[in-house]
Amino acid sequence: MNAETAAQALAAAREAAAAAAEVILHYWKRGVDVEIKGDATPVTAADREAEQAIRRVLRAALPGAAIYGEEFGLDGRRDGLLWLVDPLDGTKSFVRRTPFFSTQIALMDRGELVLGVSSAPVYGETMWASAGNGTWFEGERVHVADTADFSQASISTGNVKTLTGDARWAALGAMIRDSNRIRGYGDFCHYHLLARGSLDLVVESDVNILDIAALAVIVREAGGVFTDLDGHAPTLETRSVLAGTPAIHATALQRLSLNRNGGA
Repeated sequence: MNAETAAQALAAAREAAAAAAEVILHYWKRGVDVEIKGDATPVTAADREAEQAIRRVLRAALPGAAIYGEEFGLDGRRDGLLWLVDPLDGTKSFVRRTPFFSTQIALMDRGELVLGVSSAPVYGETMWASAGNGTWFEGERVHVADTADFSQASISTGNVKTLTGDARWAALGAMIRDSNRIRGYGDFCHYHLLARGSLDLVVESDVNILDIAALAVIVREAGGVFTDLDGHAPTLETRSVLAGTPAIHATALQRLSLNRNGGA
């Protein structure tokens, strides 16, 4: 993808996120009925209408790109330009009237994540990033912290239900004891904090690529490292996250790997 197309794609993703925000804020103010999907997760008219609004903008901007969305599935092929869309990531928060939900839009080019927009309209934050052009928040380029000493690290955990039954749970406990601070901001929020230097490590064991694709680009372009818990780069099959400053990520990955392999 050339620079002109990349710039056009980023502008479209930001426009699409703004269109979704209008839908979400409309239903946030008036309320909405909740349905339960086959996987026992909630869905609302806000989810569906926001995705439709996003798809209209993205199709007009890059008609040749496929779109894979949370509510309406895959339209096109997965092996070229592929938009990854979660119109309302955090529907459980949305229906319980807490502001920790967001719109996530990313673009993958032949398997590589190249841009991401993360918009949290009620929380009041939008961040975006594209390959080689950094991460931006409120008109300024942002960077992860330079934290290298684990005793000074701030850790945030999100969805870790699966990890509680994993041998690495004990390793996470030890890292928490050795850190400076532990929090559980969750969802988009702790990745935003990581990207602008307010956190040093994020751990999650139960995610979907649509939840975190845009956030992976945002953390990476801010100078952070974003992998799964085994140290692999994000793919369409990614189900876990280990994201952090370079030094803290490296230490955490080593400690998790030693524990998984039976070490001390």
